[in-house]
Amino acid sequence: MKSNSVRCTLTALALMAASWAHAAGDQALQQPPLSASAQASTADASAMTDGEVRRIDAANKKITLKHGEIKNLEMPPMTMVFQVEDASALEKLKVGDKVRFAAEKRAGALVVTRIEAAK
Repeated sequence: MKSNSVRCTLTALALMAASWAHAAGDQALQQPPLSASAQASTADASAMTDGEVRRIDAANKKITLKHGEIKNLEMPPMTMVFQVEDASALEKLKVGDKVRFAAEKRAGALVVTRIEAAK
């Protein structure tokens, strides 16, 4: 009798495990994971902010931007100085240019990680 009880318990556990695996598989099929590059481009696109170049300090890799709300930093519109990740991006810009940019907080500093002319 003990043997039947053990078999029933094992069968029940096996059925529950199969059911959970099936449910997890269905969920994975409904929402395929994004590749790392797709996640990055989605984040970049949503993090882009409109701005206007007010000052360029290429020697110190800094740019002053008058910008709209920066959602990923929870920052309201204002004018401020940012560090620039890639100084070569400053070569293509001049004061007064309308731009779209992405910024992040790194080690306590605000850094422009991507900047392009507004279309």
